[in-house]
Amino acid sequence: MRVLVTGAGGYLGVPLCSELIKRGHLVWAADRYFFGKHPNATNTMKADIRTMEVPEGLDAVIDLAGLSNDASADIDPKLTDEINWYGACRLATKAKAAGVKKYIYSSSCSVYGSGKRKGLVETDDCRPLTAYARSKVATEDHLRNLASEDFDHIILRNATVFGVAPRMRFDLAVNIMTLRAWRDNLMYIMGTGKQYRPFVHVNDVVRAFVLALETKRRVNDTFNVGGDKLNLSIDQLASQVKNVFPTATIHHIPDDPDLRSYHVSFEKIRQLFDFKPNHDITMGICEVRQALIDGTISGDDETCYTVQWYKKLLDWEKRLADVRLDGRIL
Repeated sequence: MRVLVTGAGGYLGVPLCSELIKRGHLVWAADRYFFGKHPNATNTMKADIRTMEVPEGLDAVIDLAGLSNDASADIDPKLTDEINWYGACRLATKAKAAGVKKYIYSSSCSVYGSGKRKGLVETDDCRPLTAYARSKVATEDHLRNLASEDFDHIILRNATVFGVAPRMRFDLAVNIMTLRAWRDNLMYIMGTGKQYRPFVHVNDVVRAFVLALETKRRVNDTFNVGGDKLNLSIDQLASQVKNVFPTATIHHIPDDPDLRSYHVSFEKIRQLFDFKPNHDITMGICEVRQALIDGTISGDDETCYTVQWYKKLLDWEKRLADVRLDGRIL
């Protein structure tokens, strides 16, 4: 299939593009490449979903683009709306106009916000608490309005992702707890620690997107992506990390008002796509630990911290603007 992947240079995008190529698909990879380039496409496009055109002749679009988590989206809520909502809706509308038949959107289980019960399903109310989550809900609604016999949309609400990937992230719960336990012999728990999160390995998310792309069924539906046994409270997650790093100290910061808590059911994606995660939390912790030991990844790499990297890029932009004359630095 001829597939456009936006956000192709990201934590999920790089391994997804590699897997699609391995499976024989022709991949158009679009990204701003803020975190560096990873050659993994038939065609690489430096593009912004707020302005880009959708190439003609595509069979499918997979949209992973956008400010990638709650904290990065909170840097500038207006900018979040422009990228994660306006840009995402614009891309979907352009794709339908260009004759794309299948559209797969990367959403998030964070749309549930503060869930009222355990085992939340796709038809339960969304209660988004952040600009990031609200942008996901708004884009999901737009896609449902676009859905038709000729435009099959699939919304994948990913659990909190963990594990090693070429564009590594240490701003995700499992990964950052593992890094701090390995490097500092210390872990931090924000809020009460009783708040729930569902988790899923990055390679399992890649597999879910491949299943959605390659299914012959007409879907037009929404799926939580993860596994029921990977719903953990933050306290439980810290305990699993401590099992791997028994001398690490757990430090609670109860004054941090983290109100997000959602325990999610993944029965629907299991039933339709026979999807079950292949990786558990302990496997992910050990994988990250080994990659740190081997030097495959580094906790000192600034690009692994999304919010800090965005802020640094914005600071560079301002500094360069202050010294640039006639379009030149020197």
